Amino acid sequence: MHSSAALASILVRDGSRGDSVRHVQNLLIDQGYLDGGADGICGPKTVAAIRSFQQSNGLTADGICGDATYRVLSGGRSYEPETPRGAVGRVLYVSATAYSAQDPGNSCYTAAGTLVRRGVIAVDPEVIPMGTRVYIPGYGEAVAEDTGGAIRGHHIDVAFDTHGEALAFGRRNIEVYILE
Repeated sequence: MHSSAALASILVRDGSRGDSVRHVQNLLIDQGYLDGGADGICGPKTVAAIRSFQQSNGLTADGICGDATYRVLSGGRSYEPETPRGAVGRVLYVSATAYSAQDPGNSCYTAAGTLVRRGVIAVDPEVIPMGTRVYIPGYGEAVAEDTGGAIRGHHIDVAFDTHGEALAFGRRNIEVYILE
C-alpha cells in the first residue's frame, strides 16, 4: 500500500533534518564530497557538498538535493525512505515549529478540546486531517488535534510540555510519516 510518488521523492535543503539528510550525507561522504560524519542536519557544509557534487556532475548547482540530484548521487536509484512500523507509505515534507501551553497567548486546550501536551500537533486540516496519527523522527508519534492561524499548507506545530522544550526544538524542515 505504498504510494510510489511519495516513495520516489526527496528534498534535502538548508535546514532539513532527518533520515533523508543522513542518507544523502552518507552518499556524499562515500563519494568524497563531505568530510566528517552524517548527523542528519543539512547545514552549510552539507549544502556546500551538494553544490560541489552538482557542479562536478553538470547539474544545476543550487545546493538542494531533489529527485534529479539524488538519482545521479545514488547511481540512478529513486529515493525510498525507510518508513516506521505502521506507516502507510505517505511521507510529507513539512516546516515544523514548536509550541506549548506555557507560551504567551496560548490556550491550554487544542482545537479538538484536548490538553496541549507532548504527542499533539497543530496542522492545516486540508493537508493532514484532524485525528491523523503521524511519526516525527526524533520526537515520536503524534496526533493531529490542533489548528492555528499560522498553520497553513505543509507546516505543522509540534506540541511540548514546556516552553523551554518548544524553544529547543525551534524551526525545522523535516519528513513526517502518516501512520495507519
